[in-house]
Amino acid sequence: MKTLFSRFVTNESGVTAIEYGLIAALIAVVIIAAVSLAGTNLTNVFSTVAGSL
Repeated sequence: MKTLFSRFVTNESGVTAIEYGLIAALIAVVIIAAVSLAGTNLTNVFSTVAGSL
């Protein structure tokens, strides 16, 4: 039992998987925010162009 617990404590493969998951989630949030902002700006540009025509 002590050996099993010792191996569990020293095993770091699960930690790196969680870190990669958190990094991927952060990148996804940034991409979603950027696309949302760009979409709003494009809507304003197209509205201005349509009004000018």
